[in-house]
Amino acid sequence: MINDKLPKIWYGGDYNPEQWDAPVWAEDERMFKLAGIDVATINVFSWALIQPSEDEYDFSGLDELMDRLYKNGTYVCLATGTGAHPAWMAHRYPEVTRVDVQGRKRKFGGRHNSNPNSQVYRKYAAKLAGKLAERYKDHPALVAWHISNEYGGYDYSEQSAAAFRVWLKERYGSLDALNKAWNTRFWGHTFYDWEEIVVPNELSEEWNGNRTNFQGISLDYRRFMSYSLLECYKIEKEAIREHSKGIPVTTNLMGFYPELDYFEWAKHMDIISWDNYPALDTPVSHTAMTHDLMRGLKNGQPFMLMEQTPSQQNWMPYNSLKRPGVMRLWSYQAVARGADTVLFFQLRRSIGACEKYHGAVIEHVGHEHTRVFRECAELGRELELLGDKLLDARSAAQIGIIYDWENRWALDLSSGPTIALDYVKEVHKYYNALYQQNIEADMIGVEENLSKYKIVIAPVLYMIKPGFAEKVEAFVKAGGTFVTTFFSGIVNENDLVTVGGYPGELRKVLGIWAEEIDALLPDMSNEIVMNGEWGALSGTYKCDLLCDLIHSEGAEVLAHYGADFYKGMPVLTANSFGEGKAYYVASSPEAGFLQSFLGNLCEENGIKPLVHAPEGIESVQRVKDGVSYLFLLNHQEGDMSADIGAEERTDLLTGKSFSGTAVVPGRGVLILSDKK
Repeated sequence: MINDKLPKIWYGGDYNPEQWDAPVWAEDERMFKLAGIDVATINVFSWALIQPSEDEYDFSGLDELMDRLYKNGTYVCLATGTGAHPAWMAHRYPEVTRVDVQGRKRKFGGRHNSNPNSQVYRKYAAKLAGKLAERYKDHPALVAWHISNEYGGYDYSEQSAAAFRVWLKERYGSLDALNKAWNTRFWGHTFYDWEEIVVPNELSEEWNGNRTNFQGISLDYRRFMSYSLLECYKIEKEAIREHSKGIPVTTNLMGFYPELDYFEWAKHMDIISWDNYPALDTPVSHTAMTHDLMRGLKNGQPFMLMEQTPSQQNWMPYNSLKRPGVMRLWSYQAVARGADTVLFFQLRRSIGACEKYHGAVIEHVGHEHTRVFRECAELGRELELLGDKLLDARSAAQIGIIYDWENRWALDLSSGPTIALDYVKEVHKYYNALYQQNIEADMIGVEENLSKYKIVIAPVLYMIKPGFAEKVEAFVKAGGTFVTTFFSGIVNENDLVTVGGYPGELRKVLGIWAEEIDALLPDMSNEIVMNGEWGALSGTYKCDLLCDLIHSEGAEVLAHYGADFYKGMPVLTANSFGEGKAYYVASSPEAGFLQSFLGNLCEENGIKPLVHAPEGIESVQRVKDGVSYLFLLNHQEGDMSADIGAEERTDLLTGKSFSGTAVVPGRGVLILSDKK
């Protein structure tokens, strides 16, 4: 638990007083108290102020800020400031700026423009992190270390090319092994010297985003760049740990951000933190799924909500305001799904540059008489009231949904069968089918222990990593229920096809083989026709996107295709394997099918909905010390009711007791404890 020093849900956010003069600071302190702000993230982009030249450091401003905040009752999440290097560094050492995918050398500007394989950048970043840790390790305000900011972006410089070749040598050991893994006999690509290998950018193998001639090369470069950026994080963390031992270290992740393998990053983070910026029309179930993914990165450990906006973003095509009550509602959605902090970007609005219209607790008008500030202050009051009751509470979900970044990279880079295949969307279809029925699921990686779940779902698991098929077989054999879908089990970790029939290594546990894969045009569809009734499933359902043409090898055929030349072929199968079953869904079904299908599986496995409620009510449960906390969140404007069962529960926010029917106000929240 990160909140030992301040045992409550931390409340605050990014604070940039260096952009303001002293009279504003005093007003900030007054308004922080009014809003209940108790944690400020500072120094995120202050490298140039702290280090004005190569050998000069000036910590006087940061010293004053740390002391002033603590005196005001505000604790500090201290960033290392390395998310943007100083202009003098880029001027003196041009190697610190990146080369883009088109081979163009960047100049100084923006942020995230640092070459992660520049030894100059790494040296100065680690040195700064070490100096900060040495100076502030015992400061009473310090509660967390925040390294850099929102890591991302690839580099294609000569420094990265050289480092890529070193990484490849360590990964493959020999050119023979590399040539085999990359299938380089295709198009005469055989390499005879490590120096012949170049980065896969638009000057070599790639074009138009994720299009590539050689999936193996491009896949490895994504692994390498995720590794390179992680190395930068680790170097700073090591510098901090030389001086500061007990304070947790993190960096802010970005949900389903495609470029970094967050499951690998999580191994080196003391606490997961992430930045939540849904649009006005983002499905609330997608935001819920993202929170669950962040919680799942470290085996269910609670996370930090590092950033969200109190009102509006500034970088989307349409930057809508959060409607009254939505900021509070979405904050509690994060808490319900594992957040032990509620932090904003930003505490005071900037007056210039590209974030001057990004929302803040303190708006440009500069006083507390705004709708946004009143809502923030009310939430601050409630979080103070909750104290430590919810800290370190955990999920008790019995369903795990697998998500894998390398699988996503491989799918995105695939040369077929359809450009319309979106891995995140397909995963969300399964998650949403459970969400709409108030059934909880954890988002997990392929390294997770499957035995703690009754049902494991792996949508579009195109890539099968070493040992995973055996893990699935053991899970099903012991009584588990496994579900996977079309275009699964196709390739190994090098994106080489597993021959002998799709779905490759999963063929045995699924009891089927796929002969062909049909890609449907956007205006085309097929039908899933049930072979009789199975629980809530009967009749005919629409399916589209891809259709695997499969044959049963012992699996029971539950449904068949209703159209085209493969009419009558299986589309839904169930294979008994040991004490459990493995299901294969050979196409992308409509939502109604998935709700009934997964509802059947939950009923068979004794998994019940948390509540019975109409669409618009979200239910989540966290458990701590044997006490269950049921969150009911109403995403509609009007009041809605949920059947919570006969057991009496008490709302932590109002003290009211509920049993049977609980009425949740429009855009409101109930946090119901079963503790008597």
